[in-house]
Amino acid sequence: MKIGILSDTHNHHHNTQHALAAFEERGVSRLIHCGDVTSAEVILLFAGWNIAFVLGNMDLNRDELIDATRMIGVMPPMISREVEVDGKLIGVTHGHDQSILYRLMISGKYDYVCHGHTHQRRNEQRSAYSVRLINPGALGGSYPETRSVCVLDVHTAEVEFIEFPTLLS
Repeated sequence: MKIGILSDTHNHHHNTQHALAAFEERGVSRLIHCGDVTSAEVILLFAGWNIAFVLGNMDLNRDELIDATRMIGVMPPMISREVEVDGKLIGVTHGHDQSILYRLMISGKYDYVCHGHTHQRRNEQRSAYSVRLINPGALGGSYPETRSVCVLDVHTAEVEFIEFPTLLS
């Protein structure tokens, strides 16, 4: 099964729509958003998707975000969460609280830990903890890097980063 992973959309509707189109093209059936959605309107773009959200440090309007997730019929965002896909367990957090990220990483419980916050792509196997850390990069925000998301194939453990060099920051 292919999972689309995205983070740090920072209220960018246009960029989010490009990411969703890329996920559809690749046959992605499930999504994980690693936080910093920042608006209920962006959450509504995910209607019809099987998606898990976590809260980021810029998700200050939490009540609105929670209401929006309920409107599209998915679980409300939390600071961290577990997602199980085809027997693989994925820990998800935004990453702004390093202690949560660290606890997920060293727990020995997860096959993958996904996070955002840094706006920098990451696909790193931590053999000491038997976990792979994945950061899809960012779709919005003020950093100048190329916008990106990624697709994780849980059967092959392959991670494909999808870059959007022409998208707005």
